[in-house]
Amino acid sequence: MRRALALLCLTLALPAAAGAHPRFHGPLAHAADFVPDDPGRPSDPTGWQAIQWNFVGPFGVNALTAWNNVATVGRPGGKGVVVAVLDTGVAYATHGKYRKSPDLSKTTFVQGYDFIDHDIHADDPQGHGTHVASTIAEATNNGFGLTGLAFGVRIMPVRVLDAQGEGDAGTIAKGVRWAVRHGAKVINLSLEFSTDVTASEIPALIKAIDYAHAKGAVVVAASGNEAYTAVAYPARANYVISVGATTEHGCLADYSNQGRGLDLVAPGGGGDTDTMPDDPDCRPDDTPGHDISQITYVDAKRHFGIDREEGTSMAVPHVSATAALIIASGAIGKDPRPTAVLQRMEATAHDLGAPGYDTAYGWGLVDAGAATTPGGPARPAGTRG
Repeated sequence: MRRALALLCLTLALPAAAGAHPRFHGPLAHAADFVPDDPGRPSDPTGWQAIQWNFVGPFGVNALTAWNNVATVGRPGGKGVVVAVLDTGVAYATHGKYRKSPDLSKTTFVQGYDFIDHDIHADDPQGHGTHVASTIAEATNNGFGLTGLAFGVRIMPVRVLDAQGEGDAGTIAKGVRWAVRHGAKVINLSLEFSTDVTASEIPALIKAIDYAHAKGAVVVAASGNEAYTAVAYPARANYVISVGATTEHGCLADYSNQGRGLDLVAPGGGGDTDTMPDDPDCRPDDTPGHDISQITYVDAKRHFGIDREEGTSMAVPHVSATAALIIASGAIGKDPRPTAVLQRMEATAHDLGAPGYDTAYGWGLVDAGAATTPGGPARPAGTRG
């Protein structure tokens, strides 16, 4: 019983303890017209751009171009797409002992559900889900705080992890099915099982993911934070976009799982891995790059502020947000299938590490700007790895 509980227990995709230009594999980005006025920290004269390297830095996701692309077609920030965040909840509303995040005040939420307390209030007692949701949809160009990559989407908060960041496969499966039935087009799973958990031990979740895919929902999950050469479930499952984490230097993060089945990488913060001898951007002895900044709780009393976190949990929402932007942009047609969305991100990713697909970076670093630019290449022939 004790081992079974450990196998079926989910943990937040955060680590156990707290350059050169990339090669382009896709269309070139173009200058953007829209630059949000969010101030970031008061001490940073350049505002949000001073700390959100993950959006605009040399190894960021090219947010400015993406924002310009979707605004051009009348879908600013991915307007109209519903993204479900299955996590510890989200600070989405003020009621009782909970308060809405001050930088989610202009974010649109649709009805969610709490599968831990079994009610309609998917509040966040922990802060992890709020950080994740903020990377996707934090209010942008509102003269306050930071920015969200797909700030125009509607967020569906679905609580499937408890205050310790743990939950079981059956609960996650219920959350996936509920989200799909209530209109989610993208499902963000910033969580992982131990890498020794197999698909046969989580059948309800595997079936729920298959259901989501059949209904046209894009499912995105974390590769895991144990620095193993194996991708953890649920990211390892068929029909799930598996996401590893990169650093501000453009290197694989030192905690990020790699291996067969990895699809893409995205900014997760932390230090460079020391096992990438062919990658000149990996400098494990240098000062680590910055982590991922977003507004969430900064203390046990649930006061809000800018919090910096690292982990594949932080990488996943960049890919979920990019998927939403692709859908909104119409760059690959109206209401594209999940497989087409994945192929678009793979075809337009920055190719890091060894040329082409590799098990450290997958197809490369997700590029929201290139992925939402009309036209562009299809993914080269190949397999998931």
